[in-house]
Amino acid sequence: MPLRLFSRGRAAFLAAAVLAGAVFLPPSPARAEEAVFPPSSRFGFKPPSDMVPSKRFTGFERIGGGAMLSVVELPAGAYPELKQSFTDENLKTQGLVVQSREPVTLDGGAEGVLFTGEPTPADGQGMPAARKWLLIVGATEVTGIIIAQAAVGAETDETMRGMLTGVRIRGALSLDDQVAALPFRIGDLAGFRPVRALAGNSVLLTLGPRDQVSNLEQPILVVAQAVQQATPQEQRDGFARASLYANQTMKEFVIERSQNYRQNGVDWHEIVARAIDIPSSQPVVVSQTIRFNPDGYIRAVGVTRADQREQMLPLFRQVVDSLQPR
Repeated sequence: MPLRLFSRGRAAFLAAAVLAGAVFLPPSPARAEEAVFPPSSRFGFKPPSDMVPSKRFTGFERIGGGAMLSVVELPAGAYPELKQSFTDENLKTQGLVVQSREPVTLDGGAEGVLFTGEPTPADGQGMPAARKWLLIVGATEVTGIIIAQAAVGAETDETMRGMLTGVRIRGALSLDDQVAALPFRIGDLAGFRPVRALAGNSVLLTLGPRDQVSNLEQPILVVAQAVQQATPQEQRDGFARASLYANQTMKEFVIERSQNYRQNGVDWHEIVARAIDIPSSQPVVVSQTIRFNPDGYIRAVGVTRADQREQMLPLFRQVVDSLQPR
């Protein structure tokens, strides 16, 4: 399962993993074209044959469980701060005892540090149930945080280390390529255009000429997919309300409409609400629509100034009605 990630300043402190002693590791001889790249990721790997790209996070997981690898991408300038912040003490506070840290040289001469360790038992006793590895990568154009773990006995240390240190780094994907790799399709943009794809499972759309939207000068629409157990029918209204209230950029929600509906054989839930946009202090209208799938959901959240509601709510709905999982 993915490890916790938190920040101090711009640095992310992550828990992780494995051996003892500092050694130099040469680049893997594997060719770049042999690497498998998770959708939208610049980091590719040669995973064991029974590990496949995950639908739950950016990375790979073993069919039936037991081993996983996840990737977080950060700007290139983040690497020095990460390297300084990843101390044994900081990692230990996140539940992992570091047994080793090794400088490594990776694809294209990228710099890296490989940490190896075990989770700290919650009660301070007993044997760890998993081994963990953490690799931070500092390339010219991108920083990577790669986390892997395997249940004890589920995979060899050699295989997991080889998978991490054999990482391949490709050039930045175009926005069109990132959108094409999303796990859903938008059949009708209704005048909106994508300006950013995030984490391989979400996209930010806007209606207007600016790519950077401030003070809600343009309406925005965020569409994201999550993979999880199906939400029971009787819990969907509560789930939708909790999802809306979890938005930390708005406050003082007043729900005008909250309803389940069925369309074209698919279960949906829609909320229309008024709120206050915290950064701009402007009154806004929020439209949240969730398409429930057997293995999770697609959630669309549109936000516009209150004086644009009559124009924008139908356009939000036009986009939502065209959503389809791939």
